[in-house]
Amino acid sequence: MTGKKTIPFRRKRTGRTNYKKRLSLLKSKQIRLIIRKTNKQIILQMAEYSDNGDKIICGVSSTSLKKMGWKYSCINLPACYLAGLSLGKSALAKKIKEAILDVGLQTPIKGSRIYAALKGVVDAGIQIPVSEDIFPSEKRLSGEHISAFLTSNKNQTHFSEYNKIKVTPADFKKDFESMKKKING
Repeated sequence: MTGKKTIPFRRKRTGRTNYKKRLSLLKSKQIRLIIRKTNKQIILQMAEYSDNGDKIICGVSSTSLKKMGWKYSCINLPACYLAGLSLGKSALAKKIKEAILDVGLQTPIKGSRIYAALKGVVDAGIQIPVSEDIFPSEKRLSGEHISAFLTSNKNQTHFSEYNKIKVTPADFKKDFESMKKKING
């Protein structure tokens, strides 16, 4: 007599979903802040569980900053922070006051882009249980490390896109602050 072999879910087989972790998040019955990063952008969504599948309440990607006038990379720390701030403002407009973090299978590293985006959401006014010491420093969030590298870098191939649009280190900081004001209203 041969036993029946159970095949795991496709998303589990391909390493896309950790169902044990997902179940623990769903049991909390709270709205989840989903953060996913790609090579070119960071995607943030507020979702709540539904029997028919997750219902996305609101979402933002860092590429949407381009429509608002952001002319820099959409994956650096300042862009992630601004995308988080934008999502936080959208969530507040939809009466969302608290959420829990869902980073999926990504490895959460202190001071990373994930936590820069989370800091933006928290600064917008959404309550998320998190320790303040995991966030990047304010200097890194505002892009001072990028400005310093632009100043000290002699290699013209680094930041070639910034060189094409004639960006100076002072411009980056000024543009970050103006984007932050636009989002905050």
